[in-house]
This record gives sequence, C-alpha cells and structure tokens, in this order.
Amino acid sequence: MKVVVVGAGGFIGQTVSKQLAGMGQPKKITLVDAVDFSAPDDQRIEKHIGDLADSRMRRRFLDGADKVIVLAAILGGAAEANYALARKVNVDATLDLFEEIKQLNSGARVVFASTIAVYSKPMPDPVTDAAPFGPTMVYGAQKLMMEVALSNFSAKGWLDGISLRPSGVMARDGVDAGLKTAFMSRLFWAVRRGEDISLPVRPDSRTWLTSVETVAHNFVHGAFLPEVGPQKALTLPALSLTFGELAEALRRRFPESKSRVTFDPDSEIVSLFGSYPGLVTETADRLGFKRDANADELIQNSMPS
Repeated sequence: MKVVVVGAGGFIGQTVSKQLAGMGQPKKITLVDAVDFSAPDDQRIEKHIGDLADSRMRRRFLDGADKVIVLAAILGGAAEANYALARKVNVDATLDLFEEIKQLNSGARVVFASTIAVYSKPMPDPVTDAAPFGPTMVYGAQKLMMEVALSNFSAKGWLDGISLRPSGVMARDGVDAGLKTAFMSRLFWAVRRGEDISLPVRPDSRTWLTSVETVAHNFVHGAFLPEVGPQKALTLPALSLTFGELAEALRRRFPESKSRVTFDPDSEIVSLFGSYPGLVTETADRLGFKRDANADELIQNSMPS
C-alpha cells in the first residue's frame, strides 16, 4: 500500500507524516511539498519537492498511490490578498491533481482538506450536516468548489473521495502575526512562556478548536476508513470553547506561568472568530472521527511536552 501526503511540510502535514510513520500498514509513504522539509526517519518514506502544478512531478509521486491526503493550500487571508496565487494552488493545481488521480489510480481514496469557511454567515445554531453554504472569502469559495468536484468524481466512480472540514487547529508556534487567527495559537505559547497577551475577543466569545494531533489522526482515519458512505464532505468534530475557558485551562496546564491574559475586543474579530454557534457532527461521529475530550486534552495534544 502506498500513501501520499501532499503538503507534508505544513503544520498538519508534518504531524500526519509522523503518525503514518508510526503505523505498520503503509509499505510506502510519499511526502510532497513545494519547499524542502524534514521528514521522519523511516525507510518507507520518499520525498518529492516541487510545484504541484508540474504534471510530470504529479505523475511521479502519484504512481501506484492507493491513498492520497491533500493538505496543500493557500490559506485564509493569504488567499484573499493574492487571488491569482490562490486560484493557481487551491483550484487549478488541486483540480489537476484530482484528474491525475482519476487517470492513474482509478478508485484511489482521496482525503481533501476543506474548511469551515464554506458556511454562510451568520451560521445556524447549531451547525449540523445540513447547514447551508455561502462562503464570503476567496479561500472558502475555492475549497467549496473542490468539495463539489471531488464529490462529483466520486459519484462517477473515478476515485473514492472525502472532504474534511477542520476547525481552528492548535497551536502553531511562530504563526504569522498578520493572520487574523494568529492570536489563538499565540495564546497557547504566550501562557507557556510566561508572556503577557491581549486577545481581540471577549472572555465569553466562543470558537471551535481542535489539536493538531487530533486533526492529523482524523485525516489518517479518513484515508483508512473502509467505507465513506453517501456524504462525501463533512465537518470534523471540534471542541466548542469560550476564550475565557481556554485561558483558565492554560493556567491549569502551566500554573507557574506569570502570563497575564487580557481582553480588548475587536468587533470584526469577535464577529469572525468569536461568535460560533453549537456544532453537531453526526456523520463524522458515526464514522469514527474524533474530537479532543476537553480543554485540558486539547492543550496536551496541541503542544509538544
């Protein structure tokens, strides 16, 4: 069995690669990214570095693939700031990748990283599998386009696809401060290091979060799931927390920290990232996808010891 991870050098991709390397089942693990990256020390692993838009490279790393996990993307604000680049990666190269899999590996399982940004605003309370779509950002719209394409390819029997929508994935160290969501990951590391931080939300502002370990587990689970079922795109389980609850949990985890967490709400940030409704993930729960049990487990799974 050959498993390919596209976007293996990214935050989630690195953890997916480590989890795959810890399994005995894949005979070959192929890791792909646009820039060089460190990979687990495992004789089953081969790396491919290059442009996803290069058809020759795609054919090399897809040759013989049974499962393909697609994580590569231009994210959020970066997609909004550079539409041309976002289209090249999130639409053109991704669709070309799906079509290449169709030609080379008919029936291969494809697990595609989508986003909760596909939903319309305001979101219903609770968000369920029937929640309406209506993305307002370029990133969300492009991901939804690829969800539709993958579902269509699956319906035609060209491949066996599933799109997974993770919530906020914690907690990347050194995340680009220009990203509007950067304050979420920075909170974890600020408390750990004893640094003061001011959050642009209220203590009772609510969001959906998942740890990088848990979301990586879910992408690997999606790759090895025996049967996807009729629903080819679904939102992954996540932990619904207020920022006040998260700050208290971080104080429990790092009781010696001298960090002061204060709140200076920004109405736009609260609207975008602090006004989340309830979340019901019936299909994902039934298929065995998981969430962090509570805030303490979220923190434990989000940061290396």
